[in-house]
Amino acid sequence: KMSGAEIRQAYIDFFLENGHTFVPSSSLVPGGDETLLFTNSGMVQFKDIFLGTDTRPYKRATNSQKCMRVAGKHNDLEDVGQDDTHHTFFEMLGNWSFGDYYKPEAIAWAWELLTEVWGFDKVRIWTTVFKDEKGEIATDQEAFSEWSKQPGINPDQILFFGRKDNFWEMAETGPCGPSSEIHYDRGERYCDLKDVPGHVCQVNGDCQRWVEIWNLVFIQYNRTSATRLDPLPARHVDTGMGFDRIVSILQDVDSNYKTDQFTPLMNRIQELTGDTASQRQANFTPYRVIADHARAATFLIADGVIPGNLGRNYVCRMIIRRAARFGGKIGLSEPFLASIAEVVIEHYGNFYPELVRSQSAILANLTSEEQRFQRTLESGVTKLGLLLDKLEDQGENTLPGDLVFDLYATYGLPLEITRDIAREQNLEVDEQGFLDAMEEHRLASSTRDAFVQTSGEGVELYRDMLMKLQNDGSLGIDGVAYNPYEWLEVSGHLLAIFRDGEPVSQAQPGDLVEVLLPRTGFYIESGGQVSDSGVIFSSPGSGESTRYWEIQITDMHKPAAGVIMHIGRVTSGKPKVGDLAVARVDAPRRMDIMRNHTATHLLHAELREVLGEHARQAGSLVAPDRLRFDFTHPQALSREQLDRIEAGVNQRVLANNGLNISHKPLQEAIDGGAIALFGEKYGETVRTITIDDDQLSSYELCGGTHVEETGEVGLFLITSEGSVASGIRRIEAVTGQYAYNLVRNRTSLLRETASLLDTSPEQLPEKTQELLDSNHQAGSQLKKLRQDLANFRLLRYLERMPVINNIPVLT
Repeated sequence: KMSGAEIRQAYIDFFLENGHTFVPSSSLVPGGDETLLFTNSGMVQFKDIFLGTDTRPYKRATNSQKCMRVAGKHNDLEDVGQDDTHHTFFEMLGNWSFGDYYKPEAIAWAWELLTEVWGFDKVRIWTTVFKDEKGEIATDQEAFSEWSKQPGINPDQILFFGRKDNFWEMAETGPCGPSSEIHYDRGERYCDLKDVPGHVCQVNGDCQRWVEIWNLVFIQYNRTSATRLDPLPARHVDTGMGFDRIVSILQDVDSNYKTDQFTPLMNRIQELTGDTASQRQANFTPYRVIADHARAATFLIADGVIPGNLGRNYVCRMIIRRAARFGGKIGLSEPFLASIAEVVIEHYGNFYPELVRSQSAILANLTSEEQRFQRTLESGVTKLGLLLDKLEDQGENTLPGDLVFDLYATYGLPLEITRDIAREQNLEVDEQGFLDAMEEHRLASSTRDAFVQTSGEGVELYRDMLMKLQNDGSLGIDGVAYNPYEWLEVSGHLLAIFRDGEPVSQAQPGDLVEVLLPRTGFYIESGGQVSDSGVIFSSPGSGESTRYWEIQITDMHKPAAGVIMHIGRVTSGKPKVGDLAVARVDAPRRMDIMRNHTATHLLHAELREVLGEHARQAGSLVAPDRLRFDFTHPQALSREQLDRIEAGVNQRVLANNGLNISHKPLQEAIDGGAIALFGEKYGETVRTITIDDDQLSSYELCGGTHVEETGEVGLFLITSEGSVASGIRRIEAVTGQYAYNLVRNRTSLLRETASLLDTSPEQLPEKTQELLDSNHQAGSQLKKLRQDLANFRLLRYLERMPVINNIPVLT
């Protein structure tokens, strides 16, 4: 039998031999896509191609993509451990065509791989194609015809299904198309509903006999409304195959958890528990949950997601704690997940080297989170038990959401664990109420963790404009020429003006507009660095010297591949399409931004030096007046640590080292140790920034703008350090002119304070201590005097106490 690693490689090799480019898996945190909590399918990293907002240097791609399905529409968490096929983390094998091959090749290659390379029994393969039950969309007769041509296929095993099963849509509008699924008949022994009266085994049925193994999606339409589909100018192929599922079939086992992808993990769990084989089988549900969750948490932490209270960090915390609770069910009372994670890293590390690079952070975070959970688990479960008992006494069966959230906020019991325990007593929890309470808490804490829905809306308008300009020669094949690293001023004709989302031929003073030029040096916000600002004005060379106009540019955006728009307000004159213009970046502002961006790289390196390799970037802002840097670390930094970090950065600045900027293939840079930031999006070729000196080295992937030598950063001062979320800290700092202004203001305050105290700045600490001591002494004397006065008053009252019915009364 082939091992799982061999099966994965055979898939990739097959498509490489057929002209595909291998594209490494993207992070579990989708780069530049705020519509998703996690990458949940193989097509996520290619979504911008389908939307038309980006292009790639290749037309065919293949990979094995890391995926998580624990939130939103795709949430498999509740099924994990209850069956043999669901997982939180999984791999998706896929091959793609971007306007290249289509149904004939995709179907033929799928059949060849399954039957010739992997040796699937042709008699057991069934396929499905699209036929609209509403009769509004054309039947996919082309796919049916191509399947019919495959050697050895049974035409009776090509079935038609409707929209639910065989029509794929990215969203309510946008790219979509019919799909063709491949199912495999595993035989009668796999039917788990044999004893159900009237049950019939069938494709897309309820039992486990037929297993969907591959989905071929043919993207050929653009949905513009609920009833309108327009043909796409370029048709695409998007396929997905669940790796764990295909391995279980090829290794002929009745559970994904019995493949060689999971047996090493299950064996380690058994070593830790000391269970016999029969005990392991009796506790197969806890074994499955622990193995799945340990694997998922290992991959999450490797991609920079650490345990926390909100969003992705909440999911990471939840699956660790859920695994820990199931471990308790089988006698694992001490932290154990790091031991299982070591097996995950050993087993998957060759294909996913980020696991090996992050091993220390993975093990440390897992153990720390288990220890944190153990400290509160017993009291949390006890409190939950009391609430559930009270619920039953009241004759109710649903625990209110605010109480569920209180269990999480106070005792660290995630919703999913509370739900597990409640269901063990045949009770439910108000999940929506929990989410509402969490959102209310998030808003009260002013913590931004929203995932905003975005789409390709408006892309068609910009894309049509781009094609028109390319056809008439105004723009090259790649669209707008973009070089923010060398061009601070460029000239060219105004190719387009947009106002209120629509093209216009001329703009008026005061209009907020988008402007297109054939080239630009204005930086587009990315990687934490804000967009450039500046001005676009009419060039005297336009031949209309009497007419002058100006647009103040405040932002930039890229609405479609090859299209770069300058956003600003017309401050004078009436710019019109065709005018010759000059685009000038605000150079002093850009220089301030570059100082701060280079400083973030030095800060990142210094944080890892002082705190350890686990301190990794978790977000940043690079603006002209400040920098903000979020990083993973479990507790507040001490004053001594902050001083060391600040001093270390300034030493690197004073060393005046040059920056080495180069371009290289993404994988080469990663293999060479370059730091890639999770949640960022990288192309096939990446820009790397290296800053070296005798003490410390910084090597990162970065598309931002930087100074040429570190000395240009000037002074670096940390202005604040605090918590953003559990396990995430934030440092804010200033450089250059803003750091000088801060020092000047503080020096002025110091001198003023020294003058008020009639001393020098150098003597201020000593003088302040004298004042504090004097104040303390005066306070002690005042306290004694007040006590003496109170005693004196009491004596006076006692001397004058009235007697009522022979009883002295003091009121």
